This record gives sequence, C-alpha cells and structure tokens, in this order.
Amino acid sequence: MTAPGIAPATDPRQVSRRKCLQSLSVGCIPLLFSEQASAGAQIEEPLMDSVRTALSSAIAKRAPPVPEFSDTESRLAYLRWLGAMSERLKKKKPEWLVRKEFLQTVWYESKRAGLDVALVLGLIQVESNFRKFAVSSVGARGYMQVMPFWTRVIGDGDAGKLFHMQTNLRFGCVILRHYLDREKGDLFMGLGRYNGSRGKAPYPHAVLGARKQWEFNG
Repeated sequence: MTAPGIAPATDPRQVSRRKCLQSLSVGCIPLLFSEQASAGAQIEEPLMDSVRTALSSAIAKRAPPVPEFSDTESRLAYLRWLGAMSERLKKKKPEWLVRKEFLQTVWYESKRAGLDVALVLGLIQVESNFRKFAVSSVGARGYMQVMPFWTRVIGDGDAGKLFHMQTNLRFGCVILRHYLDREKGDLFMGLGRYNGSRGKAPYPHAVLGARKQWEFNG
C-alpha cells in the first residue's frame, strides 16, 4: 500500500523482495519468508473528507465474523469451502479451531468488502505467509501488513489493534477495496497500489499466482 501516484523510494531491501516475488510469479510456491515480513514502502496519502468518512465507517461497524446464509445450499457450499481450505492451510495453522476462526474471518471480511476470498488469501500468503504477528522492515503489521498510520487516518489511532485478527483483516480488506475502486476494478493496478509498487508486475503477479492455490469450485 502507498499513496496514489507516489512512487516508493529506492531501497536496497526491496531487491531481495523483488527476486522473491519474481520467483513466485513463475510458480515457486510456497513462500520462504523470514520472521520479518517485507511490505511496500507505504506513504500516507491525503484523503478527501468523503473518502475518509466512508472508510472510517466501514472500519467502525463492528460485528463478529459469523457467516449468515439465506438458504441451506449456500450454507452447505460455505462448509464445503471451509473444509477444503482447512486442509490446504493445515501446515500453516495446525490447530483446527485456530484455522476455522481465521478462515471464517477471512471469508466474512472478504465478502463484506466485496472481494474474492481466494484473492485475499493469496495476498495474505504473499504479505505475511499467514503469520499473525508479522512486522515488515517499514513497520507494516499483521496478516495483511497494514501500516500503523491507517489506524489514525480511518480508525481510532490504536496501532496495537492491528495484531488483532479481525481488525487487521478488516483494515486490509477495506483498504484493498478502496484501491481497487480507485483503479476502477483493475486488479493489476489495485494490487500495485496496495503494495506500493503501482504499475510494476512482480507483486500483482505474485498475489495472482498465490490466489490459484485458494480457488474453490466445489
């Protein structure tokens, strides 16, 4: 994530990240991350009052991530998805209850933001490799590597909450939705904005490549 239209500063630390992302784009998955995550060099952007209000509202509407379904078939489809994703995530999160809570929350927050769940899971894999307490060299935090300044711009200013699972996923999904809207639905450009590398191929290709592991047609 970065400010629209502002290119991130050149940083030698990005070299190894680019090499990793380039390898991902040709199918070298799973990722091999160190304990410290690497995120784009995000820069705080000025937001119009209307945009800030909309984003703040989206963040503030607290609700437990409990899926609701209009019919039995929809619920059964969700349960089939949950079972399949649980098997795929088992190596990253061995405990069933932890996996269930995480996947349920990802599903809920993705749907709430109008995002493809597989896309969000692919982004989480690339950003943090599913580590709740991941911190990048520039201070981005949690599963979706949200920069602390976002809590002040559209939240209550408590950056510590970014290590709370649902809070992190909600911020990440709302911000990604914002960037996709700015790019009129263009995934390549929207993902680039999220990472701070707008217009460059490695990061979008890495996320879109990782997304394939989380697609479900059951």
